[in-house]
Amino acid sequence: MRHRPSRSSLRTTGGRRSCGIGGLRTSVLAVLGLLLALLVPQAPVASAATVTPPQIYGAWHCGDDACTWGTVRGVSAFDSMNHWLVDRGDGRPSVNLVVLSFVEPQRLLHRANDATTVDGVPRGMTRDIVQYFTSRGIRVMLSIGGITYTDEWDAALAEDAARLGRNAAAVASDLGVGIEIDYEQNTAPDLAGLQSFIDAYRAVHPYDASGADPAARLTIDTAAGDRWLIGINRKATADWLRTDRPVLDYANAMVPARQPSTSSAIANWQEHVDGKPTYSPPVPPLAPAKFTGAVYISDQTKSLPECVDFANSLQKSTGSYVQSVAPNGAGVSSGMLGHMFWAAERPSTRGTGTQPPGTCEGGVGAGATAYGIPLPMPPLRQG
Repeated sequence: MRHRPSRSSLRTTGGRRSCGIGGLRTSVLAVLGLLLALLVPQAPVASAATVTPPQIYGAWHCGDDACTWGTVRGVSAFDSMNHWLVDRGDGRPSVNLVVLSFVEPQRLLHRANDATTVDGVPRGMTRDIVQYFTSRGIRVMLSIGGITYTDEWDAALAEDAARLGRNAAAVASDLGVGIEIDYEQNTAPDLAGLQSFIDAYRAVHPYDASGADPAARLTIDTAAGDRWLIGINRKATADWLRTDRPVLDYANAMVPARQPSTSSAIANWQEHVDGKPTYSPPVPPLAPAKFTGAVYISDQTKSLPECVDFANSLQKSTGSYVQSVAPNGAGVSSGMLGHMFWAAERPSTRGTGTQPPGTCEGGVGAGATAYGIPLPMPPLRQG
């Protein structure tokens, strides 16, 4: 609701109103002024921003081998390196989503079996690891691609995009997980092939607004802002992330090349909300309810506050924006879906990532408490 500025009533200045001619003239002028004020539209006072609590608070997970997931791990050993994800210190998980990263597209297309892969899926992405998270109310997805596998995405789409989509759907059904599209082709992406992949996946797992079917969750990654992966971002925003006829559940605005400042993170995310009308063809605006924003939690040389110190973290300093950014041409509700974190355990062969002693209860976990992150993840806003 918008509020008009309050107007004071006519008041005397000395305790009693004068009844002489001068007083009468003053009264008449005051009444005329009041009538004029009533007739001239008043500028409304901006209403307080609507705050929408985050629904998604998740981490990409790279296993212990820089995102290969090439070996089977026992649950006990896995827990010793990742317990912070399922326990922020009070028995509650630190996140409500984990995205196991990455599945190689060509191996998935051919349902390959080799030293690191079983039926097209990395050997470490086992049913036991999925259940380690889902048994605690944490949603699990598999990410196909990543920057390392851009050429493999191109080749798989060119060979048989529809079969790749059907194979992804079958894996999702088998493991009870969702699928994330991480196709980082900045130059001439195969959008027709990606459309065929999505169509084939959705033929098996139709869009499910309730979120009840884990395998129906199908998402896509875009760049931090609108100035990279432009073709994929434009196509996704225009055709797959619309609120009136949604195809994909949402997008993740990925991390930039290095950890951003608060202002640069917000500026990147605002580009998605605004779109790029001056581009040819233009990039349309994206509804805030259709994307998350990402920050780093692991570094090759040092601990980050996003992992260990919520009070000084980006998830805290950007929290007000994430919860209240208003639509600007798409969608009707304020607030993004939430935050994503890159990345749990060891995303690089250097450094310790988030393995003990550098675990993230004090950053990610404390943020889950501060924001009241829902567990399990509820049905996502559709507006």
